[in-house]
Amino acid sequence: MHSGFLLSRAAGVLAILCSASAAHAQVIVTLNPAQPAVGRGDNVVVSVTLTNTSRTVQHLLRWRMPQQGLEAPLFDVQRDGQPVRYLGRRIKRAAPAPADYLQLAPGAALTHTIELSRFYEMSITGNYTIRYRSPAMPAPGTAAKAVVGELASNPVTIWIDGRLPRGSRTAILPDAAAPGLGFANCTNAQQGQLVSAMDAGRAMAADSQAYLSAGKPYGARYAMWFGAQDAARGAKVTANMTAINEAFENKPVRIDCDCDEPYFAYVYPTRPYTVWVCKAFWAAATSGTDSRGGTLLHELSHFDVVAATDDHVYGQSAAAELARSAPQRAINNADSHEYFGENTPAQASRSQAAGE
Repeated sequence: MHSGFLLSRAAGVLAILCSASAAHAQVIVTLNPAQPAVGRGDNVVVSVTLTNTSRTVQHLLRWRMPQQGLEAPLFDVQRDGQPVRYLGRRIKRAAPAPADYLQLAPGAALTHTIELSRFYEMSITGNYTIRYRSPAMPAPGTAAKAVVGELASNPVTIWIDGRLPRGSRTAILPDAAAPGLGFANCTNAQQGQLVSAMDAGRAMAADSQAYLSAGKPYGARYAMWFGAQDAARGAKVTANMTAINEAFENKPVRIDCDCDEPYFAYVYPTRPYTVWVCKAFWAAATSGTDSRGGTLLHELSHFDVVAATDDHVYGQSAAAELARSAPQRAINNADSHEYFGENTPAQASRSQAAGE
């Protein structure tokens, strides 16, 4: 009697599993690339279509759907036969509630277009094979053992001409102790632009350090952003620019593109060397006033282990006035360091500044 009960119970569970699996076999997943090959710096775009071919409503977990911002590794990606690491969020969630499910009506189709290079390491040249695959999901309103079967698409192949050569071994994030530039949540196109921005910022920092190391008097460029010459203040600015240049050259700078705010960028001063870049950053030029390169110089200066600058004032007019009225604050102002590095309008003369 006991064994009969167990067999009956097992048969019931199996029936639930088979029913769920059979039902979700009716959700057909189709993957299509926007282009079969992408050039250097181009984004990798695919569309995923889920079609309910059954006669019943299908319930699909929202966070397992291919939405604009992936919140789970929903794609299997390989480059030249080797697995490519997922770099997006991994989230601890509570058990799904009914509101967490999307209803797909009989005959209905749902299509999402997704840029993948933000979530997978795709900066290396190679042949990429991509497949959408959502693992089994708990079914709404059922026992925990009742599951929705796996959803899997057809595989597609995309040739990517990356900014790094085929066969390169690299992590998208730099080693914690090794110098170099790493990215998080940045598309291939954004990564290319950030490499240029870093080069611009590095050139600004090197030029600034060379200017300050050439000897005194510092001249008009110094006076414009840091005020009248003073030995102690000049030494502080020189030390700051030396440290900023060192950060550009020899620290593991990581740039995170996961910011939708209207400002240029932000950092946490006690968490070197990660910089979040935001909407105004992408609207800026690579060099010049309030540029991408200057923004990176500004943000690196904030780190406690670099120059520990503050944001006393923003903008060229306010920074120039700060240099005139409160030079002791100007030498600790991030925008003052940025504008000194950008040097626009150019103040190349090293003639003696007023008040020296």
